[in-house]
Amino acid sequence: MNRLEGKVAIITGAASGLGRADAEALVREGAKVLLTDVNEASGLDLASALNDRHSGCAQFALHDVRDEARWGEVVAEAKRRFGGLHILVNNAGVVVVATPETTTLEQFRFTNAVMSEGVFLGCKAAIPVMRDSGGGSIVNMSSVASHLGYPMFFAYSAAKGAVRAMTKAVAVHCQANKYHIRCNSIHAGAIDTPMVAKANAELGIKREDYEAAPWGLGKPEDVANLVVYLASDESRFVNGTEILIDNALTVQ
Repeated sequence: MNRLEGKVAIITGAASGLGRADAEALVREGAKVLLTDVNEASGLDLASALNDRHSGCAQFALHDVRDEARWGEVVAEAKRRFGGLHILVNNAGVVVVATPETTTLEQFRFTNAVMSEGVFLGCKAAIPVMRDSGGGSIVNMSSVASHLGYPMFFAYSAAKGAVRAMTKAVAVHCQANKYHIRCNSIHAGAIDTPMVAKANAELGIKREDYEAAPWGLGKPEDVANLVVYLASDESRFVNGTEILIDNALTVQ
């Protein structure tokens, strides 16, 4: 407990799935968290539930990660409400089920705007405030889709590949400038989230199919536990790396 005491975090896409699990885990470990999402109702409900358990630990901000101006406002809001910024979890994501041949340009641009441009804008806005707060940790949600060939998730794979590369560049940039900001990416496999369930339903893949596979189906908490570690000072020498959390899926 209290592994993140005194730290302030922003989590994007926090209203459900991995973001929700991340928020619950960070708050449990003592962090103050600004939850952001385009789903206002669910985001407000989560903030209320977290504050019922830990008064004053969470606030919600309506936030489209594609909006550069809004990023500046969200980072300023975290600083105003909680006094600084030490952790950024770039988690917001979308998935379009389409192959290289069937993906439209509009779908490709939308997917990459959320997960590639959104991560870029988040890092750009957060770095100066994190630096002034004494440093911290950026955790970018990538995916095993950046390692494996998933033609049905073509745009998603492209965006997650960009996240993988940007993470390393941010880590080196911050290190070279002595900002004391680490940046790492998480590459999850099959995790039981609403987004994964929706995509599988479109493909006709049943939950039992995942559960019967050798690697199985992970839980959001499995990823959240790793986020806590990367956000904490325990991982102070972990920087610029990509961590697979896929129960050996990528080495089959």
